[in-house]
Amino acid sequence: MKDRLLELEKTACAELEGIRDPRELEAFRIRYLGKKGRLTACMKELGRLPKEERPAMGKLANRIKETLGGRLEEMRRELSGGRASGKVPLDVTLPGREPFVGHYHPVTLVIQDVCRIFSRMGFSVVKGPNVELDYYNFEALNFPKDHPARDMQDTLYVSRDVVLRTHTSPIQVRIMESRRPPISIIAPGKVYRRDSDVSHTPMFHQVEGLLVDTDVTFGDLKGTLTAFARQMFGSDTALRFRPSFFPFTEPSAEVDIRCVICRGKGCRTCSHTGWLEILGAGMVDPNVFSFVDYDPDVYSGFAFGMGIERIAMLRYGIDDIQLFFKNDMRFLRQF
Repeated sequence: MKDRLLELEKTACAELEGIRDPRELEAFRIRYLGKKGRLTACMKELGRLPKEERPAMGKLANRIKETLGGRLEEMRRELSGGRASGKVPLDVTLPGREPFVGHYHPVTLVIQDVCRIFSRMGFSVVKGPNVELDYYNFEALNFPKDHPARDMQDTLYVSRDVVLRTHTSPIQVRIMESRRPPISIIAPGKVYRRDSDVSHTPMFHQVEGLLVDTDVTFGDLKGTLTAFARQMFGSDTALRFRPSFFPFTEPSAEVDIRCVICRGKGCRTCSHTGWLEILGAGMVDPNVFSFVDYDPDVYSGFAFGMGIERIAMLRYGIDDIQLFFKNDMRFLRQF
């Protein structure tokens, strides 16, 4: 029995050294250490040996089993590490692989450009909560509880008096509560409304601006927005201001630029008008000043707001707003 066990150990170790594939290694385990394996068969015969030989032969058989089992595990780790199966070992002298370079999202690019343009004009960038009190989102902006303009917002309510903000204008009220004029800020961020189609999404991005000081006029508003549009869309960009209505500004206007696609000749994008709307604006309503304890006889100001996705669609010629949110790499790689 001793000679059989030692010969089996010698044969098994020789076989193990020649294995270079995980499947061969598993076959080796079954052949020697499995339930019907060679070593297992020898160990089953130990019970038929004379009583005085059993301890020594049992000890030898267990040593061989531990030796083969330990070597088997070493080989398994080596093979899984790529040192066999035809795989080339790691060569640290080879040049590194060029890492994948990501891209800024087009919405991020436009937000950065908008903030950069207004920062050069002296505006500070401020932020506020996405979940907002009804008071700041509506009431302090001259939206009474029964005001029909609330229906324009398609609000997502968290509770009776808490909403997902429908615009970033609440930040303007919070800033005016905590500061005295002069104030010049822009507030970029996400906003939320019940809306979803090729030109609307339930969540989108806005940048709203506010300037308050003494002797601020509508001419200051026009000059500021004209300078912004020409830096964003080109120095030859033409603007027009159309009368409109917003509860927190009076007078109010919607601002159009000459169509960037047809250059004002009329096309499908501009509905053959030659103009594209980019933002809303106006002079701050004196009623809003009453909520923040500003004297409207001393101070005046203007406010404006724009949808970032809208600006990005015009800037890059994108015709479906949902492309911004689909994470399609073919689309994102273009930027």
